[in-house]
Amino acid sequence: MSNGTETTTERPAEIVRGLYAALSTGDVPGVLARLAPDVIVDEPRLLPYGGVHRGREAFVQSVLGAMTGHADVAITGAEVFEGPAGVVGTLTGALTAHTTGEEFPLTMVEIHQVEGGAVRTIDVYIKNPDELAAFYARAEAGSR
Repeated sequence: MSNGTETTTERPAEIVRGLYAALSTGDVPGVLARLAPDVIVDEPRLLPYGGVHRGREAFVQSVLGAMTGHADVAITGAEVFEGPAGVVGTLTGALTAHTTGEEFPLTMVEIHQVEGGAVRTIDVYIKNPDELAAFYARAEAGSR
């Protein structure tokens, strides 16, 4: 019997799956809804958007804005694993440079800390950050 005050709490893995689903479809409001206002995202420093980004708006402008400013992003696979230390997500996909049409395979592993129904931190690991940085440099320069 329910008294009407019970709430359903999403498991941390479900929140990250929702984040990935929103990213996959380009649903920026959906992405923001799953991030804490003061989220901290740590990207590999070699990338043009590398470093520590604090806050949802910084993530959208500095990370997503930089990625989509130079390339179309297609996420082709996402897996999420929940454990006692947090949520680990793996993303695979491809980037296609706007200027050259060059395609770049993307493989990422992310460690998420989820609290209070939102992602509070994301620590991002790219399989080949030096090659990804070179791809972005070529995309910006308009050459292969």
